[in-house]
Amino acid sequence: MNDEAGTGARADGRAGTDGRVGTGGPEGAGDGSGLAAALARAPLVLDGGLSNQLEAAGHELGDALWSARLLAERPDAVRAAHLAYFEAGADVAITASYQATFEGFARYGIDALSTAELLRLSVDLARQAAALAGADRPLWVAASAGPYGAMLADGSEYRGRYGLSVADLERFHRPRLEVLSGAAPDVFALETVPDTDEARALLRAVRGLGVPAWLSFSVSGDRTRAGQPLAEAFALAAEADEVIAVGVNCCDPRDADAAVPLAARVTGKPVVVYPNSGETWDPATRSWHGPARFTAGQVAGWRRSGARLIGGCCRVGPGAIAKVAEEVHA
Repeated sequence: MNDEAGTGARADGRAGTDGRVGTGGPEGAGDGSGLAAALARAPLVLDGGLSNQLEAAGHELGDALWSARLLAERPDAVRAAHLAYFEAGADVAITASYQATFEGFARYGIDALSTAELLRLSVDLARQAAALAGADRPLWVAASAGPYGAMLADGSEYRGRYGLSVADLERFHRPRLEVLSGAAPDVFALETVPDTDEARALLRAVRGLGVPAWLSFSVSGDRTRAGQPLAEAFALAAEADEVIAVGVNCCDPRDADAAVPLAARVTGKPVVVYPNSGETWDPATRSWHGPARFTAGQVAGWRRSGARLIGGCCRVGPGAIAKVAEEVHA
C-alpha cells in the first residue's frame, strides 16, 4: 500500500529515516526497555479515541472494519489524527490496528500480503505523525491488538466468552502480532480485553516477539466484562516478563478509580488507564448513548494510585487529552 502523502513510508510499510525522528527508542523504534525506563521516571500521556477524531474530521466509520478501513483508503487521515493527539500533549500514539485482522480484511477482498502491509503501515503512520509533531520530548508508538470480538464487529468485545479455546484465540492473535512486531513498535497495546481466556491467549501470543506489551482489560465494576474477578485477571500478567504495564481501558471512568490501585497492588507493575467518555456503546445501532463522565480531574487520583500511562479511549478527543497532559505534568 502506498502512503498518499509520501512522508517517509517505504513500499514495505516500514518507517523511513524521517519517520523515526523524535520517537522514544534508539533510532526511534522498538525499544521497550526505553519505554519501561521512561515510565519509571515519570508518567506518560496516552492519546484519546482514534475513531472519534476521524469522525470529527468527516470520515464515515460505519462498517465492520471501523477505523482500520482508512489504513487502506485514507492513510493521510490516520496520520493526521495521530498528529492531533501528539500536538495536544500525548506522548504515546496507539495505532489504527485495533480492528485490523487478516480475517476482517479478507471479508473485504484484501489478501494476506496486503493486510500485512496495512498492519505495518499502521505503525509507520504513527511514527510519521511523531516526526511531524516536532516535539521536544520523546514520542512513542503502541501497536494496538484488539480482542477477537473487535473483528466480529458485533459488540462482543464487551462480553467475551466467544466459545473459543485459549489455543484458538492464540492462533488468531499470533499472526498479526508477528507482523506488527516486524514494524518495531515501542510496545504492544493488548487492549479492551474482556476476559481471562483471551488475556491468557494474548500473553502466549506475544512471547518471543521481542516487543514488550501492556495488558488492558475492559471492565464493569470490579469484574471483567465476562464476569471474572478483576484481581484474578490482573494476576495473569504479574509474572509475565513481556508486560510492562497492566490496567483498564474503554470502561466507565468511575470504574477506573478502583481498578487502578487494584492493578498496582496485584501486579506491582506500572498501571495503564484510559477509560472512554462514560457513554454506553449500543452495538445494534452502532452509536453511543448517555452522559459523558470523563474528566481530567480524576488524573491526580490515578497517579497517586500507581498509574503511569494515562489517557482516554472512545469519545475522548484532543481537547480532553490536552487537559490530561496538564494534570499529568502539573
